[in-house]
Amino acid sequence: MGKYEKLLTTLLRGTSDAAIDFDDLRRLLKRLGFEERVRGGHHSFRREGIEEKINLQRDNRHAKPYQVRQVRGVILKHGLAGEL
Repeated sequence: MGKYEKLLTTLLRGTSDAAIDFDDLRRLLKRLGFEERVRGGHHSFRREGIEEKINLQRDNRHAKPYQVRQVRGVILKHGLAGEL
């Protein structure tokens, strides 16, 4: 199991939302086909065919827990877990 598969498993399990590395989450979204746009400290992710826009902000070196939950919701809703 590779790095991103492990991250996806951790993300979907939902037991350590406060410990997800910000840069790793960004890379995971990019591997899932999302395009990133950065304005200041806000990182916005969009993907064709998905209406939700994902916004991430850095909390030291981690992603904010409520934003990790939002990412999990989008991945589950659109069945993206099998795309890695």
